[in-house]
Amino acid sequence: LIIQSGASPHEYNLRPSEAKALQDANLVFWVGPGLTPWLTDTIETLAPAADSTEMLETDGTIELEFREGALFEAHADHDDHEEGEHHEDEHHEEEEHGDAHKDEHDDEKHHDDEHDEHHEGEEHHEEATGHEGHDHGSLDPHAWLSPINASTWLNTIAGKLSASDPENAGAYFANAAAGRTEIETLIAETNATLEPVRGGNFVVFHDAYQYFEVAFDFPAGGAISINDASDPSPARIAEIQEFVEHQKVDCVLAEPQFNPRLVDTVLDGTDAKTGILDPLGADLELAPNLYSALISNLAGSLAKCM
Repeated sequence: LIIQSGASPHEYNLRPSEAKALQDANLVFWVGPGLTPWLTDTIETLAPAADSTEMLETDGTIELEFREGALFEAHADHDDHEEGEHHEDEHHEEEEHGDAHKDEHDDEKHHDDEHDEHHEGEEHHEEATGHEGHDHGSLDPHAWLSPINASTWLNTIAGKLSASDPENAGAYFANAAAGRTEIETLIAETNATLEPVRGGNFVVFHDAYQYFEVAFDFPAGGAISINDASDPSPARIAEIQEFVEHQKVDCVLAEPQFNPRLVDTVLDGTDAKTGILDPLGADLELAPNLYSALISNLAGSLAKCM
């Protein structure tokens, strides 16, 4: 591994032994700069001759855009509908008054509002698409939490290994096929774990689980933090608090390496339960069943909390 198991991938200082391992590598597999921005230059410096594979760029990978805002699509759609009705009511009121001067003034105000909204949207997009203020594009990099992607990536990895080591190509592809069979079983078992609580409402610490949510049709209501590298603004916390209080949220999920007080703040005054989700498998043994254990743990923690 280039970095230690469980370490945050967004920022990392290589140990000498890790730098040497990278320097000696013939093949490098990594998610991409959206997850580990520091690794781009590191690979170019330490392993310029290695065959480097960005998994997010491989054929067949499911790609999802970052979600914007503290609350996710279903709640946003509800707000947009109410806002549309509000604007429609205003429009009818103006027609009834028939005041030409007022209409002209409102048109100017509407133009100014559009400008302000566009400016605020740009600021929010920058906030939502980068880690620690750096914009790495709009693509959500947590793609390993989709078992469909994991299955696709097994073939990609087997192909690269086989090209580098053709004598063992049969073993690589046989192992990849066995891994895909394990993932099919994993998907069925995960759906069975989540089925009793399907339809419940939960909030996550930061927006890292979208691929898992889509794979198992189990959407989160929102995220406390934009990312795992900085604390959320007071306004964002207040928005999440209101959502948890009024939308019957069953569970607010923390992560093992981040500030638990933020979750306590969101839970204050509500009946929601709390649990822990770990998208990195920080406490899991590095073993052949690591991926299955990671996904199973996410499903089990979510079901238990709800």
